[in-house]
Parts: sequence; structure tokens; C-alpha cells
Amino acid sequence: MRAKQAAPGRAHGTANRVRIIGGQYRRRLLDFPGSGGLRPTPDRVRETLFNWLGQDLPGWTCLDLFAGSGALGFEAASRGAARVVMIERDRAAHQALEKNRAALGAGAVEVVFADALAWLAGSRETFDLICVDPPFGSGLAAPALADLVRHLGPGGLVYVEQAAPIEAPPGFIIHRSGRAGRSHFALLVEE
Repeated sequence: MRAKQAAPGRAHGTANRVRIIGGQYRRRLLDFPGSGGLRPTPDRVRETLFNWLGQDLPGWTCLDLFAGSGALGFEAASRGAARVVMIERDRAAHQALEKNRAALGAGAVEVVFADALAWLAGSRETFDLICVDPPFGSGLAAPALADLVRHLGPGGLVYVEQAAPIEAPPGFIIHRSGRAGRSHFALLVEE
């Protein structure tokens, strides 16, 4: 008899859960709402990203635009980031992020209810790592990337994940890239 495989968005056979794969919150599960376009970054892709980054992020400041399930932001906090700002405009997803933050006791995480592009336009903050993983197929990565150079600190990195192949916008080069299923992902650095 053949075993059934878990559907996307499932961890341990439970719908709308994703687990943290490394750091102090390792193996903890995050609950998230079933929303259109919300596809958490798979374990395998997060493992690749954090291998690229060197596993731990002690003292880093991170921005998780389009936070969704929070998998990327909570993973960064779990691995020692000093501050993680998560931006989410979907009310149910925002509430789930707040609930997960409280359940983990993730004091380094700040959850902001806002439109990611509007927040970027009004912010002057800089970060060591910015994660751009908009709702799948939304096309929102390009406009977000267009405004990121001014939000990067010295030596800052941008992680982008989307449905279409990734092209480096002006001011960036692709440092590393990969593909998992229908998702394309890359780590960008300033030129």
C-alpha cells in the first residue's frame, strides 16, 4: 500500500501549518489561515536559504515583506536575528502572526499590519536581510524590489521567491538562485 503525501501547506499531515526547521524554535509549528496565494516557503527551500546565509543570524535585522505564514521571519528570529519586522496586510494572516509570536515568545519579532509597498515607501529603516515572498503569482515582487536598495544596510542581502524566473533589478546581481517545483528563488546582493 502506498502512503499518501501531505499536500502543500501541511506539516505532519495537518492543514495550514508549517514548522520551523532550525535554531531555538526548531520543530515548533506555526498555524496560518488558508488564504488565496499564501504558500509558505517549503522546508527544503528555507534550508537552502539559511545554508547560503551561514545558518545563524546573530544580531541581524531582518524585514519579512508579505509575511504570510511568517515562516521566513520566524526562521530568522529562531536563528538569532536581533530584530525581525514582518509586514502583512491580510487581517487573518496578521492575527495568526501575532498569535504565533506570542506562543513562541519571540520578542525580536515585530508584526506590522500594513500594505508592504506602502510601508516601504514610508519607511527609512535599513536591514541586513530583506525577504520578498509575495502571494504566489501576484507579480508584487518587481515593484517591491524596485524600492529596496535604500532599505539595505552595508552588505545587506535580499531573498526573493516568486512564480516566475527571477531577474536582478537595477542595482542588484543574483548571488545564488534555485528552483523548487513552480517556485523560483534567489539571493540578491547590491552591484
